[in-house]
Amino acid sequence: MDTLISSVKIAINPQLYLKDPESSELGINIVHNGIDLIKEIGFEEFTFRKLGLQIHSPEASIYRYFESKHKFLLYLNAWYWGWMEYQLLLAISNVSSADKRLEKSVFLMTEGVQNDPNFQGIDIVKMQEIVVAEASKSFLNKQVDQANQDGAYLSYKQFVAKVANIIKEINPQYKYPIMLVTTVIEGAHQQRFFAEHLPRLTNKQNKPHYLSKFYMDLVFKTIKPV
Repeated sequence: MDTLISSVKIAINPQLYLKDPESSELGINIVHNGIDLIKEIGFEEFTFRKLGLQIHSPEASIYRYFESKHKFLLYLNAWYWGWMEYQLLLAISNVSSADKRLEKSVFLMTEGVQNDPNFQGIDIVKMQEIVVAEASKSFLNKQVDQANQDGAYLSYKQFVAKVANIIKEINPQYKYPIMLVTTVIEGAHQQRFFAEHLPRLTNKQNKPHYLSKFYMDLVFKTIKPV
């Protein structure tokens, strides 16, 4: 089982930025306000010019940290999945039962998040909303192979691998653990989006945790040995 990580700093692949935004007050301001602005107007309308106006800094100063708004989205996505991996380790580190660890993993993948006092200034609730609505744009494009070579999706891959390993622990004969985990993640994101914008494409219920209950049932029935 993974040991609990000792630092709450989220490590981001340096290929995703020109200058580490955590290294200065301006960089931190860019990230925090960038999250707010993307949540408010959407990624299509988001520009560094608009962000510069919001933080009262020249547009050129943002380009010293990120070469494009696409790289900024990749950075946010990587940060989110690094934080999710941290949350996963917190949730399962002292749980001996593989079934219970998988339950906690599915719950984490499908439920809404709460802001984390260890990361003050980062609105993780908004970050999740951006990932749900916008993150697919980080890989459904012609630059995906280069971004993958640059390690843009490493945090996501590491999270998926950890949950897939729990599935293999429960049923070593199950052939598709990674596919199952990514299906749950992407499906849950899509269902959350549908519930807010296209409710006739989902079964939204006024009951707590209905989404996680659906995916819990799906996962455990799927991996049950024949």
